Amino acid sequence: MDPAAVAAPAANPSAPDFSAADVLALVLQSLDDDKAEEIVTIDLRGRSSVADYMVICSGRSSRQVAAIAEKLLERLKAAYRITARSEGKETGDWVLLDTGDVVVHVFRPEVREFYQLERMWQVPAGKA
Repeated sequence: MDPAAVAAPAANPSAPDFSAADVLALVLQSLDDDKAEEIVTIDLRGRSSVADYMVICSGRSSRQVAAIAEKLLERLKAAYRITARSEGKETGDWVLLDTGDVVVHVFRPEVREFYQLERMWQVPAGKA
């Protein structure tokens, strides 16, 4: 058999042409562009089947929290055609965005302090 005649396996046409790291980079850039505060990234790979990364940040007001989330949704759709699921934009206290690979929590500072998600998910020092 002629090796040149053997075709390489076809790429999966339904597979996305971006990675979780690409989505994370866009998320972090978007949050920075929109002046989100205290941005924390938590690597969930190998620890949870929910997502590869969790990002937690704060906005100064309900209006800013909702605006940060809305702009991020627009950028995800424009860059990767991702229609992320979202919850909480109406009130703006805590908005959850789920891209599949990256879960983003945007809080008002008081709400973030109350729930303390970072403490629940971060690996204690020396255990990484």
